[in-house]
Formats: sequence, structure tokens, C-alpha cells
Amino acid sequence: MTEELQQGLIRISDDVVATIAGLAALETPGVAAMSGGISEGLAKRLSGRNAQKGVSVEVGQVEAAIDLRIVVQYGIPIQEVGVRLQENVREAVENMTGLRVVEVNVKVEGVAFKDETESDDSQRVK
Repeated sequence: MTEELQQGLIRISDDVVATIAGLAALETPGVAAMSGGISEGLAKRLSGRNAQKGVSVEVGQVEAAIDLRIVVQYGIPIQEVGVRLQENVREAVENMTGLRVVEVNVKVEGVAFKDETESDDSQRVK
């Protein structure tokens, strides 16, 4: 986003929008984690940009498009998580940046199961 005022320009970088979107996504009920591919994980480890894992953005002058890759919690309807996620991310980015979010695309790349072995392990050995 670039806004020309009498005092100068205001620019919001893609990284800022990606960080806001990633944090809003992780606060959404039913989202277990953000998912990053192998190449993305390596690149972000090298660059130190872990707050943006699983988030891709395209930022224009007044609009933004956001792509999210997530892992959902088992037992929660994926469609409901997706809709809630789109709403939360759109609201957070629009409120904090003033950009109009034209789309929030969600790709579910996995399901996280509760670790059932924890309760069994405690009773195995006495």
C-alpha cells in the first residue's frame, strides 16, 4: 500500500501483511498450525521469517490478496474453520493496514490428531 499525503508516503510491505495474516490465522479456533512446504521451511529458517510460515500475500496500492496453508484440528468441521479463518484474517488485515482484502484463499494441508499415547504411556509403567 502506498498512500500519498502532504507529509510524504506510507508504504506497507508484503512481510507486514503476511505477519498480520499469520498471527490472525493462528488465533482462529480449529487451526492447529500453519503449514509450510519443505522449500518454504528451509528458506524461512535461513531468513528468520517463521512468523509468516504458510502465508503468501500480494499487496497492491489499495488491495491485498492472501493465500494460507493450514493444518486443522481433527474433529472440527473443516468448512467452518475455513470460513472463520477467512473472516478473522480479512478483519485483522483491513483494520491494521487500511488495505481492502479482495480474497483469502485457504488450503488445508493436514489434520492434527490429539496425542492419545500420553494417557496410555502413564499407565504402562508403574
